[in-house]
Amino acid sequence: MKRIVLVSGSSNPGLSRKISEYLDVPLVDPQLVRFANGEIFCEIEKNVRGADVFIIQSTCTPANDNLMELLIMVDALKRASAASITTVIPHYGYSRQDRKVSPRTPISAKLVADLLTVAGATRVVTMDLHAGQIQGFFNIPFDNIFASPVILEYIKKEIYCEKTIFVSPDAGGVERVRHYAKKLKTDIAMIDKRRTGKNIAQAMNVVGDIAGKECVIVDDMIDTAGTLIEACKTLKQKGAIKVYACATHPIFSKPAIERIQNCAELDSIIVTDTIPLSEEAKKIEKIRVLSTAEILSKAIHRTFNNDSVSSLFI
Repeated sequence: MKRIVLVSGSSNPGLSRKISEYLDVPLVDPQLVRFANGEIFCEIEKNVRGADVFIIQSTCTPANDNLMELLIMVDALKRASAASITTVIPHYGYSRQDRKVSPRTPISAKLVADLLTVAGATRVVTMDLHAGQIQGFFNIPFDNIFASPVILEYIKKEIYCEKTIFVSPDAGGVERVRHYAKKLKTDIAMIDKRRTGKNIAQAMNVVGDIAGKECVIVDDMIDTAGTLIEACKTLKQKGAIKVYACATHPIFSKPAIERIQNCAELDSIIVTDTIPLSEEAKKIEKIRVLSTAEILSKAIHRTFNNDSVSSLFI
């Protein structure tokens, strides 16, 4: 008889609990312990022999610790004779290092894929992968679930009006913005961005008519918020009435929180719970967090039952 087991890492316990409640399946404690020198030890508290195991772990800050935790849990489950090990990674760390951008640089997203596969993962489920080609780095099944249904539902209820226009913060995000605009039958625009260094961006121009419009900037992640703030200022200078932003992964590295709080041009920002917010970020009223637990629960349930998850790829 098939048996499902949910294992929660330490990176996002809140999301793990919500998924557990949706599926009505208890969470198994992996008994993660750190030795004095920083080494990680794991001992699964429950028998998983012959079970289909789903590990819920975002590889967010601290990315290296959370990635190592994930690898050690996968290895422990493999050696405990689990029938299958699906790693549910709401935020896939190192996803921005998907190609060589200059000589003598790594492709770290490929390295992470190799580590997961060698450790013993049999399937990967993630959300809003930064670069779609990362799926090709794996020789095991890979499901990239989109958070757009959750975000679009909120935008439709709370923000959408006849003046709404979706804006891409750079050329690479145009396809994502086009998807949002198609669903709500609105126009799109794009920020012509010039990057002057790592995590440093300067918005230069706007492609599209945004004067008198309520702009919704759509991105997959917000790190230091440099790109976002420059985009907000540029849009307001070009005549936008209001500026909203939405992103799946709220990385919010320093000084993102300070920038968001001090940006008068940004009316509100919508993110999901793929990465837990810091206590400082929770205090900012303009940040609205939506839950991805239901859509991830559906992906887990359908994977366990060998059903199609294609309807979740909206």
